[in-house]
Amino acid sequence: MVVRRRRKVRKLRGRTRSMSWGRVGQHRKSGAHGGKGAAGLGKHEWTWTIKYAPTWYGKHGFNPPRIRVGYRPETINLDQLEDLALKMELEGKARTENGMLIVDLASLGIHKLLGRGKVTRKLKVIVPEASETAKRKIEEAGGTIIITSAVEEAA
Repeated sequence: MVVRRRRKVRKLRGRTRSMSWGRVGQHRKSGAHGGKGAAGLGKHEWTWTIKYAPTWYGKHGFNPPRIRVGYRPETINLDQLEDLALKMELEGKARTENGMLIVDLASLGIHKLLGRGKVTRKLKVIVPEASETAKRKIEEAGGTIIITSAVEEAA
């Protein structure tokens, strides 16, 4: 095996037992590895930053103010409601009343019903909020919709 003699350690061998690193510290503190935590990511550890954390610096994306503020209602569309009603019926978790399948979205944690898609069966939907399109489409299919937040405001 070939001996590599050009290393720094070869120069330091044979001097003192500290090999010129001092008597006490000897590579012990944060100065030995380039600083604590994320120190040096923009300077002496830049190549590491480029390779392993390329998105470390700069701004990325946009958060609309309404999301930062807090309230964002859980919503569902009519096409998803149709699938949900079918699934509940097959699992035996749905009740029927006057030939209508009852879907209580409020108990499922859904706050608003939106009008994308179509309804092909009679449904009785209980939900805190609903769009005008969703109301119209459910009533055209022969179902009814109960808005619970309007009931709470009236009481």
